Amino acid sequence: MADGSDDALKLTVKQGEPTLVPPAEETKKGLYFLSNLDQNIAVIVRTIYCFKSAVKGNEDAVEVIKNALSKILVHYYPIAGRLTISSKGKLIVDCTGEGAVFVEAETDCEIAELGDITKPDPVTLGKLVYEIPGAQNILQMPPVTAQVTKFKCGGFVLGLCTNHCMFDGIGAMEFVNSWGATARGLALAVPPFLDRSILKARIPPKIEFPHHEFDDIEDVSNTSKLYEEEMLYRSFCFDPEKLGQLKEKAMEDGVIAKCTTFQVLSAFVWRARCQALRMVPDQQIKLLFAADGRSRFEPPIPEGYFGNAIVLTNSLCTAGEIMENQLSFAVRLVQEAVKMVDDSYMRSAIDYFEVTRARPSLTATLLITTWSRLSFHTTDFGWGVPILSGPVALPEKEVILFLSHGNERKNINVLVGLPASSMKIFEELMQI
Repeated sequence: MADGSDDALKLTVKQGEPTLVPPAEETKKGLYFLSNLDQNIAVIVRTIYCFKSAVKGNEDAVEVIKNALSKILVHYYPIAGRLTISSKGKLIVDCTGEGAVFVEAETDCEIAELGDITKPDPVTLGKLVYEIPGAQNILQMPPVTAQVTKFKCGGFVLGLCTNHCMFDGIGAMEFVNSWGATARGLALAVPPFLDRSILKARIPPKIEFPHHEFDDIEDVSNTSKLYEEEMLYRSFCFDPEKLGQLKEKAMEDGVIAKCTTFQVLSAFVWRARCQALRMVPDQQIKLLFAADGRSRFEPPIPEGYFGNAIVLTNSLCTAGEIMENQLSFAVRLVQEAVKMVDDSYMRSAIDYFEVTRARPSLTATLLITTWSRLSFHTTDFGWGVPILSGPVALPEKEVILFLSHGNERKNINVLVGLPASSMKIFEELMQI
């Protein structure tokens, strides 16, 4: 249960019957290949976009968004298909052309009542996305479901439930922004590049690096016991001044000469989370984060590639090392993890999955996901850009999310979910 639920909005949403929105024209049928970078990350991502125009109401919102969806699916036809398992035991898309699932909904509330959506609130915000009832696994869920909820103030919310195996953040952003452009009668700025075989495994596979992202760590700190407590969700805002202070703190002992916002913030929250979860000094810990491979692959990934072009990189150490050393120690580990990611490393990761079919393990792990560089706030279906947009919930308890925030998107919001007693410690550690 999200924190603050006692005084949270009691949102009542009336959902209509789900319908299928197929592509507006006949599209290619058959099986569509997903790369090993797609296989690794088949989690459901739920996002919402809140629109409220000063000049027009929401009367046409459903029709406009639905029609544009059928048109955009002609270009992104695999999304209109269904996930299945290939003869090699891997996820693949059966391009059936069935279409995306679409639901029209309404509520008596006003959009303003949603308040601060920067804090994940799965209970309230979850009502704004449609999830297939009774679905036991991702094979029973279409790649995309969309729900348009009309609010009594004339605003509306587009809620999306998408499978990460279809696209990474940049791919998803281009899809939603292209859908918006189509709704406004514009041509696609970036047509999708569909061929994912450019990231297929090599024959024979060549594993050239140790891939610690897959290491299973023993929970010697017994943190699983902590997670029996109530989960609390918080967001912490870091403005440019705070971020500057963190960088100064990281560089004050002279170990590192410079660091980026991402590097210092990742190091800072990784350290704080270890302390908050009261990890014992000899607990092995791992940091995972995604590096965008688009410019790092050789040759670079073509523009408009809508699959996953992100590769998980990692840092390993003990909780004692990270907590007893200065902040610069953790920052340097993050910097080394960033540096590691080049074409050879990424292709080795693709081949590693081909041989082992391993999934990254999340025990004693923090996975940081960065949405701060994604321009979801520019999506426009004809009602202007969203007044609010963001995730409904954190996908896993081990995930921390970085979102850009504020008028010039200069602030970073850090979204965290922790057991109640740990959150209390974490909040204190965030005061800098």
